Amino acid sequence: MPNSRVSRPKHFLVCEPSHFAVQYAINPWMHEDTQVDVDLARGQWAELIRAYRAHGHTVDSVEPVAGLPDMVFAANSALVVEGRVFGSLFHAPQRRPESTAYETWFKNAGFDVQHPESVCEGEGDLVPVGPYILAGTGFRTTRDAHREVQEFFGIPTIGLQLVDPYFYHMDTALFVLDDGGDGPEANIAYYPEAFSPGSREVLGRLFPEAVIATREDAMAFGLNSVSDGRHVFISPRAEALADQLTRHGYVPVPVDLSELHKAGGGIKCCTQEIRS
Repeated sequence: MPNSRVSRPKHFLVCEPSHFAVQYAINPWMHEDTQVDVDLARGQWAELIRAYRAHGHTVDSVEPVAGLPDMVFAANSALVVEGRVFGSLFHAPQRRPESTAYETWFKNAGFDVQHPESVCEGEGDLVPVGPYILAGTGFRTTRDAHREVQEFFGIPTIGLQLVDPYFYHMDTALFVLDDGGDGPEANIAYYPEAFSPGSREVLGRLFPEAVIATREDAMAFGLNSVSDGRHVFISPRAEALADQLTRHGYVPVPVDLSELHKAGGGIKCCTQEIRS
């Protein structure tokens, strides 16, 4: 089984946590009196970048901006599908300037960027998989943004209701194992109780072979992971989930981003995928 999975080279956009801090509280993980070791955060982040490159992935970086401590969480900046960029409009005023910094990078790289009219937090809540875009709502991205995304990409966009504030972005509760490209059928891993009953039923119908995570693994940021179809870059604390993935033929690649967890983010939060 382990040899049956095939990795696919990916293109990632990231931002070094040079100015990382916890200066405000906009999710249950954040506390304003939290002390952050910036050197440790940068070292852990650098390990993630080394792991990506060691496994054959391309990584580009956005220049960090002073005064934007959450800019390291690049996934929230946009959704990129088939070379088209749908940007971000953050719920929290403190994060809204990040949209401009990322939009500038995309434009300088030759992309056109669609700026949303409604609150939308990029890959935090928008997950392309198979013929669909799964779209989370409940805490950040709005259903109006889901409609904008569907109109922009012309891809069926399926709204899913998040109900647990610890999983305020969908990428903390669900990630794509296989995207349904050239290879295995599309599949995901997720924590069902992060979603409303109806949304759980939708996910069960769409992905009957999904890997189901426990709350313990979800709280360890095990679902804030990145898969290339074979390797899964995952929090080392999500041991039971890693064991499940191994049994399904995946190869877990543990990367510790514990310092960044203090702001409610992990591996996927730090990783914007550029799908050309």
